[in-house]
Amino acid sequence: MAELPVVLGLGAAVLLASVLAVRLSTRVGLPSLLLYLLLGVLLGKAGFGIQLTDPTLTQSLGLAALVLILTEGGLTTRWSSVKPALAQGIVLSTVAVGLSVAITGAALHWLLGLDWRMALLWGAVLASTDSAAVFSVLRTLGIRRRLVGALEIESGLNDAPAYIAVVVLAEGSRLDWTLPLLVVYELLAGLAVGAALGWLGAWALRRAALPATGLYPLATVAMCVVAYACGQFAHASGLLATYVAALILGNARLPHRSDTVSFAEGMGWLAQIGLFVLLGLFATPERLLSAVVPGLVAGAVVLLLARPLSVLVSQLPFRVPWREQVFLSWAGLRGAVPIVLAMIPLALGLPDAQRLVDAVFVLVVVLTLVQGTTLSRLAGVLGLSAETEPKEIEVDSAALDELQAALLQVRIQRGSRLHGVYLTELRLPAGASLSLIVRDGKSFTPQRTTRLQEGDQLLVVATESALETAERRLRAVDRAGPLARWRGESGR
Repeated sequence: MAELPVVLGLGAAVLLASVLAVRLSTRVGLPSLLLYLLLGVLLGKAGFGIQLTDPTLTQSLGLAALVLILTEGGLTTRWSSVKPALAQGIVLSTVAVGLSVAITGAALHWLLGLDWRMALLWGAVLASTDSAAVFSVLRTLGIRRRLVGALEIESGLNDAPAYIAVVVLAEGSRLDWTLPLLVVYELLAGLAVGAALGWLGAWALRRAALPATGLYPLATVAMCVVAYACGQFAHASGLLATYVAALILGNARLPHRSDTVSFAEGMGWLAQIGLFVLLGLFATPERLLSAVVPGLVAGAVVLLLARPLSVLVSQLPFRVPWREQVFLSWAGLRGAVPIVLAMIPLALGLPDAQRLVDAVFVLVVVLTLVQGTTLSRLAGVLGLSAETEPKEIEVDSAALDELQAALLQVRIQRGSRLHGVYLTELRLPAGASLSLIVRDGKSFTPQRTTRLQEGDQLLVVATESALETAERRLRAVDRAGPLARWRGESGR
């Protein structure tokens, strides 16, 4: 019991230091994920001597953190942003992953003298882009929405096929014609489980009158974790089920959505911090020195050969301009996921698995430094900046259970087409009414001649039957103005 205060105090100190590292990283332009890794290394064998040596435990904790990161990614992803790039993202997360495994494996078989199974295992470990890195880096760069959407969908979905490939290769499963069928089953079953639990969770939360606001975020995150567990029990992809469930829940008409998103973001940051500190504790600096050369070779193959070729081939049907192809290739960020995947063969005791883990660790550090610090500049050079694109309005709802109604709280973002719209032009459905506007810190009841402005906060009261239609109408006018219906905008 005497050790408990020490453990809690040390954990809190690490968390505070990691939070401050976010601020430091934005000032110096260094990805905060690397600072978490450095903090873990300093706490580990090279510093305070706290070292994690169990690969099975590290893998389990890493997967748990990845589930929370995917949950945060799905809950905070707006369907309107990723829908235009959905097909691109799916192809990047499947076809491009397979191509990357094959290209990387063949190149490393020749360059590093690995046998074919181990070479393909290296390729599978390195095939997945990292959701934590993508979600934390790309959303702050001001890149065109369609590009960010494609990369978000890719990073949310490609962990599943990469994980399946690593497990199959590490366990020495027979490579025959049944393997593609197994992969297709696991992906489709994971998709079905995630979709079913996402819709079920959204339906239940919309009808539940929980006694405290803070219970809604807990229930939402718990449903995503249940999706992972159910996916695994069904011998399907639990990671895919998690992301799909979170994506559906994040875009459903949930009560207190903004509170849920804020909670999920906090859990995501906590998972990222814990995961990278954990991997830093597992690292041994002496071993990493001997892995520098294979790590740099593998990194060069992934960055300069496998990723560009897999993007080029997989994006041919979409006729993606070369500038966007260059950015998609360079934005294939690697982070903690490859290290977690590399723990699988190590936990199974495969020969030469430790070399793979150490090389991947070196590769992740180098690629994060090279790619993470140059993405913004590359986007500017390629003319892909989207600083002028307006943000979508923020809509939050709170149930009024006894009145069979709900409140919609709306914030009009800069550049919204809602700016300048008269109240009569808003045309909310029957059963919904704009009851209050807060402008410049002052609230007032709107009149028929009231015009909405950027920065306004609106309070809309709607019956349960009119709630969904009212929200769709607000989103449609936000995107297309008062003539949204005639312009084909539905607000979905």
